[in-house]
Amino acid sequence: MPLRLGVSLQPRWPLDDGASVLRAARHAEDLGFDHVAVGNRLLDSGFGLDTDPLVLLSAVAGATTRLRLLTSVLVAPYYPALVLANQAATLDVISGGRLILGVGTGWNPDEFAALGVSARERGARTDDHLAAAKALWTRRPADFDGPFTTLRQAHLGVPPVTAGGPPVWVGGTSDAALRRVLRLGDGWYGSGADAAEVTSVRGRLRDLAEAEDVDRLVLASAAFLTPPGVPAVAPLPGRPLGGAAPTVESVVDDLGRLAEAGLSACTLWLPVAAEQVEKAMEWVAAQVAPRLA
Repeated sequence: MPLRLGVSLQPRWPLDDGASVLRAARHAEDLGFDHVAVGNRLLDSGFGLDTDPLVLLSAVAGATTRLRLLTSVLVAPYYPALVLANQAATLDVISGGRLILGVGTGWNPDEFAALGVSARERGARTDDHLAAAKALWTRRPADFDGPFTTLRQAHLGVPPVTAGGPPVWVGGTSDAALRRVLRLGDGWYGSGADAAEVTSVRGRLRDLAEAEDVDRLVLASAAFLTPPGVPAVAPLPGRPLGGAAPTVESVVDDLGRLAEAGLSACTLWLPVAAEQVEKAMEWVAAQVAPRLA
């Protein structure tokens, strides 16, 4: 199966034209991309559109019909478990089952402080919130006892249309994160991973899995790309796909190596101005995607 390509909707879109991001999402769908992705920032990061991913992807769901909708990534400790479960199930329903819940523990101390949530608890809260959400998605009524969440005979306001709830892709490369993938995830989601890292993650998951079926897991990652002829407006946060001066050949080669290592989905993060996003997507759709098939 060809590597599925998605695109991040992360540029700084003009505030006086809020529909521009929706037009870009529709264009991504028309071009044949598999998914669009939205990150999770509460305070201005300086890198692009800092929105709530579930809110923005709900609007994208209404503007599209086929695109999968990826949170890349949602910071699970920011959302009480019941709120997370209900919001994700709502988006799963209104999108017809197109949501993929990419999750992470978060890192930004300013945001944790503003929320009044201890950053030291972020791993434990992520485990608690995901486990409670899965209980709410799979059982009616649901009981749950965790360090931060207690449920008694709880009926979630809206059950998801996807059996078991939307698929969960867990970010991170620590042993704790990979154990979280095995316990609570349907896939692993990397950031700027190369083929060697994907191979390493596959091996480490197998080592940690014991009796767990690792082959059921999706391996996916974000990748950072500035297409030729399209100027970057922000520094790449990781290894550039295709090298410092990417060409069609170098990008296709990098993506091919990722696929051979076991990656099945790749989200392209494009550090370009909002008005250049459609041009960048068109380059990928016309020059790169056909050669991956």
